Amino acid sequence: MAVRATCLLLPVLSGACLFGTFKASAVAEDFPHHITIGAEGTYPPWAFAKPDGSYAGYEMDLVKVLCERMHATCRVVTQDWNGLIPGLRVGQYDAIIASMGVTDERRKVVSFSHPYTRAPNGFLTSGTGSLTRLAHTGVPFDLTRGPQEAQAALAELKTALAGKVIGVQTGSTAAGFADAYLQGLEIMEYPSVDQLGLELIAGRIDIAIANVTTFGTMMEAAPKGALVMTGPTFSGGVLGSNTTNIAFRPDDDALRNAFDAALTSVNRDGTNQKLSEKWFGTDISIHE
Repeated sequence: MAVRATCLLLPVLSGACLFGTFKASAVAEDFPHHITIGAEGTYPPWAFAKPDGSYAGYEMDLVKVLCERMHATCRVVTQDWNGLIPGLRVGQYDAIIASMGVTDERRKVVSFSHPYTRAPNGFLTSGTGSLTRLAHTGVPFDLTRGPQEAQAALAELKTALAGKVIGVQTGSTAAGFADAYLQGLEIMEYPSVDQLGLELIAGRIDIAIANVTTFGTMMEAAPKGALVMTGPTFSGGVLGSNTTNIAFRPDDDALRNAFDAALTSVNRDGTNQKLSEKWFGTDISIHE
């Protein structure tokens, strides 16, 4: 399992990839103050590689702020999405910050922090294709709180997508959604979410499913009008809580509590909202 160490945001200090050490303002409980964080690094605008090989994005900024408030020295390593949880479990890093949603399956092997964003899954398609105006475009459905309405919308969606090729990222909640609710349709899986936009433009898939916050970056990178959002958005069910959370080994209570305190701090004082608006153009932060 390849894990790549990456120097993020700040220059290298003393030969290590560090975010720095700062005065604690949010945490009192004892916990490890040298923390390794696992990230994916191929999920713009959450976390992505820049041309110079460094990394940037909403979660990279968030990590810096959280580590400042925890008085911790943090090192970030990158790992392919499917290897993130296995890497955490065997101790390659102490926490995962990678736009990870809470699901029942994941809860069996990891524990989660308080949430730091809230965003549903949705659909992206070619601007010149036949799927640009799917039924219920822009309408949110919750598979847990409104199952009957959601199932009715899914039935219409399956009919509209018959004969089409659907792209998802391997191991993502979108992949779980497709497996659970779009059985019988052709699903193509890709290692990273940024491949979905390229495959849509190339015509190798007809529609992509992912967290809606990733679509803006894909659309900006494509020719104007080449990619458009379509159809409803979904949360709940196999998609989980519709939030993103930090993952830990189940017995790392002290570390989880430390991150929870730091997250509460950035949610309450508006710091997380500012980061959200900077990277997504809208506020998807948690308000406490």
